[in-house]
Amino acid sequence: MPAHIRTALTTVNLSIPIVRGELALGTWQGIYVWEHRTAPHRRQLVLHLLGE
Repeated sequence: MPAHIRTALTTVNLSIPIVRGELALGTWQGIYVWEHRTAPHRRQLVLHLLGE
């Protein structure tokens, strides 16, 4: 149950526009990773790129 609540409160995926090879974020925007585990573990990152 706690895992479901965490997923509902935090995002598990993210779409970020890229313009001229840079992240197109607003002035006050940032990307943060929220880790819910108490012990370290390996993380896997999967990228899906679309565009011209």
